[in-house]
Amino acid sequence: MNVHAQVQAVTDRIRERSQPLRAAYLARIDEYSARAPGAERMGCANVAHAFAAMPGNDKLRVVTQRAPNIGIVNAYNDMLSAHVPLGSYPELIKDEARRHGATAQVAGGVPAMCDGVTQGTPGMELSLFSRDTIAMATAVSLSHDVFDAALMLGVCDKIVPGLLIGALHFGHLPTVFVPAGPMTSGLSNSAKSKVREQAAQGLVGRQTLLEAESQAYHGEGTCTFYGTANSNQMLLEAMGLHVPGTSFIAPADAMREALTREAARTVLGITRERRYAPIGHVVDERCIVNAMAALLATGGSTNHLIHWVAVARSAGIVIDWDDFAQLSQVVPLLSRVYPNGKADVNQFQAAGGPGYVIRELLDAGLMHEDVLTVRTGGIREYTREPALFAGAAAAVGEQPGARPAAGLVWHEIGASRDTDVVRPATAPFSETGGLKLLRGKLGRGVIKISAVPQDRHLIEAPAKVFDTQEALQAAFKSGELERLCQSHPSNGVVCVVRWQGPQANGMPELHKLTPPLAVLQDKGYRVALVTDGRMSGASGKVPAAIHVSPEALAGGPLAKVRDGDLIRLDAEAGLLDVQVAAGEWEARPAAVLDAQHRAANGSGLGRELFAGMRRHALSAEEGACTWL
Repeated sequence: MNVHAQVQAVTDRIRERSQPLRAAYLARIDEYSARAPGAERMGCANVAHAFAAMPGNDKLRVVTQRAPNIGIVNAYNDMLSAHVPLGSYPELIKDEARRHGATAQVAGGVPAMCDGVTQGTPGMELSLFSRDTIAMATAVSLSHDVFDAALMLGVCDKIVPGLLIGALHFGHLPTVFVPAGPMTSGLSNSAKSKVREQAAQGLVGRQTLLEAESQAYHGEGTCTFYGTANSNQMLLEAMGLHVPGTSFIAPADAMREALTREAARTVLGITRERRYAPIGHVVDERCIVNAMAALLATGGSTNHLIHWVAVARSAGIVIDWDDFAQLSQVVPLLSRVYPNGKADVNQFQAAGGPGYVIRELLDAGLMHEDVLTVRTGGIREYTREPALFAGAAAAVGEQPGARPAAGLVWHEIGASRDTDVVRPATAPFSETGGLKLLRGKLGRGVIKISAVPQDRHLIEAPAKVFDTQEALQAAFKSGELERLCQSHPSNGVVCVVRWQGPQANGMPELHKLTPPLAVLQDKGYRVALVTDGRMSGASGKVPAAIHVSPEALAGGPLAKVRDGDLIRLDAEAGLLDVQVAAGEWEARPAAVLDAQHRAANGSGLGRELFAGMRRHALSAEEGACTWL
């Protein structure tokens, strides 16, 4: 199948604009790749320090026998449900490495915070910047420079992008990512959201809400909605950085240990076979476009319009939101997983999962097939699903190229097992992708259109401006927002929440604004949110123009909006505009964030430590990078 002309055109433009940066990046990592192994290259004292605590046999292997040494970077902690399983992975990996005459060391740990815990609290203002902190911690972990390959253990929102950014700065190392899988299905996401909306109206109390939340989030593994964490896994599969089909196997599944061991074998295979597949070469412009296509086809997290810009830049590749917009015109929506539908990720996996989506995109020419991956079979391997191998009977129907390896075999997925969850590219849920770029007088932003009802794609209503998310919630509770809706012929209101960008307060997610606005929408009012902040990866049914750039604090146009200005959000036309005469708009002075408010954004609960990141953060469209 030839690559679709528009997909190829976007790829070519990315390659052309990135050429100087990419060439310099490749030259740098190729120079590092040409060096001798660390145990041979480094001074005796350096080597002795690096391997002092290794068991005797391991020390013999790595120092005398020059065996490959894997560096493990781990995001384990026992608070985050998705990362709890990672605590046992290093010993599995070390054991598997020894079985193959190699060694492994835990190079370091990286912080891992949960947006679900910090949502709506000051801690959320550290969330976005935790990504770059994780990238730096990854660099510190690998800086000992005695590793021949690396395994990245992490799953959730900022952790995977941070690990990936850090790994790409050590782009000479073969690197495989190792997830832990989703928790089993509990209370459905739809039922959970309903209780949240009832709580926002005061119809149920804290105890009922806590019981519902605890039924939804109840065990080890990622949350089961298709937010940033699970979008991470979809993108890594599409980039060929996982063991194929490993994303959505539950932590307690017997296959999970086999897949973790296979990750060690996979990265050792690259070093042992001298197959040149360091991560800096795997992640090229075609690989990045494949990730973008997978995001659009699944209606994934809007956060990745920030994160993958930063990821690409780490490999010397420059992408922007126009690239996403042009791909979205031709990449269809192939899955419906909450908040885009009722299914959770376990149902998505059962219906065909990432492998089904990747196959459909490849067959339709909407992904590049001629890419390097961590596997010898290329990206086609990622269109199959793993199973435990139990002898000849289990291999019935096995396809050529499937790889029985230490208890694993890969099978073709076949047709969709639930067309309410995944559909073929010939009969998609929508002819265009799940994310949309918005442009106009108010700047550039994005909307997760796949989650928004068709009759809410166009909202035109007067603005109500808020400087904090708490002010919006107070206006809802007092009835002010509903009265505003009732008082205007549009029967609606557009809530503008500004001073929420990276430089202002670290760009927190504003997910707690979804329930009150959803309540108003369910009552028939036409409401929308416009903000320079983020929404959760689970951005829901309320139309939300988010990541608006430039942000208000950096001179962005949201600082000019006043109460009563008529705002037009048109997701179909990609328009974000304010109905104010051009001359008046240009002459209107911008509001200024008062010093007291700004100081409050940067103090308490560790926020002072991130002042430098706030000062140096680029715009959301530039990846909110703090290191450029």
